[in-house]
Amino acid sequence: MKFKDYYTTLGLDRTASADEIKRAYRRLARKYHPDVSKEPDAEARFKEMKEAYEVLKDPEKRTAYDQFGENWEAGQDFQPPPDWQREFRFNTGRGGQPGAGSDGFSDFFDTLFGSGRGSGGFGGGAYREMRMGGQDMNASISISIEDAYRGATRQIALDMPQAGPDGRVTNKRRTLNVTIPKGIKAGQRIRLEGQGGPGMGKGAPAGDLYLMVELEKHPVYEVQGRDVHVTLPVTPWEAALGRTVKAPTLGGPVDLKIPPGASSGKRLRLKGRGMPGSPAGDQYVQLKVVMPANPGSEALALYEQLERVEAYNPREAMGV
Repeated sequence: MKFKDYYTTLGLDRTASADEIKRAYRRLARKYHPDVSKEPDAEARFKEMKEAYEVLKDPEKRTAYDQFGENWEAGQDFQPPPDWQREFRFNTGRGGQPGAGSDGFSDFFDTLFGSGRGSGGFGGGAYREMRMGGQDMNASISISIEDAYRGATRQIALDMPQAGPDGRVTNKRRTLNVTIPKGIKAGQRIRLEGQGGPGMGKGAPAGDLYLMVELEKHPVYEVQGRDVHVTLPVTPWEAALGRTVKAPTLGGPVDLKIPPGASSGKRLRLKGRGMPGSPAGDQYVQLKVVMPANPGSEALALYEQLERVEAYNPREAMGV
């Protein structure tokens, strides 16, 4: 009889906690369950890890197994000492007699713990009766700032795992309708219930699909949290005289009063004009004074007149 290293089977250290053992088992179960795995040795691997988990999840069985410590390696010829298990009481199923048949567990298991039927063996294809919810899946969705502001319904196509009639899982192109909530922010997730990985076993529920929201780059608006930022070009005379101009917002154009003598870089706030929410964000408008590309002769004459009457040196603070 060969010694079985249950810790190696589950990819664990001997110091692994109960939670680590459970997580390792669930991870491997999703990979090797015969109903979903494409691995050629999936059924054998699944039985090995099920046997290992049967021992390591049970504190008493694990304590008994750990008596052998690191004195044995996987594959070594093994025979336990006589009466080694006198201080332990195991749930051994049919009378607890070693060799009574574990319905899939190894002779090594039977010798140490007796029949595995009462403690989770594989009689009659029992592994196929196991039900495990499908794995949650993650993907990303890129949406426009306008869709994030107003909310929308969009169709997306993704390659998603799908279980066929024979229980095997393959990737298939699926088209899904996605409802984009009004005011959703970059980095938030949209949950599509039951659209994730297929469940394992008859009637097992599928996992969920989580879509991470990304906002597309926009030529006018930049979103930071719930606030919206816009750079607004204005003419020199609009800035100097303090005119009222139209400013774009996601909800439509609004009137914006420029304070007289405003310079490039001045920032104005439009309260509540950002992304919807509780509370809604604000829109910040940064002014950018721009010159006409090709001023006519009359405009140039006015600039020359301004030069004569306005003794202003914007570089004075620089000492020049």
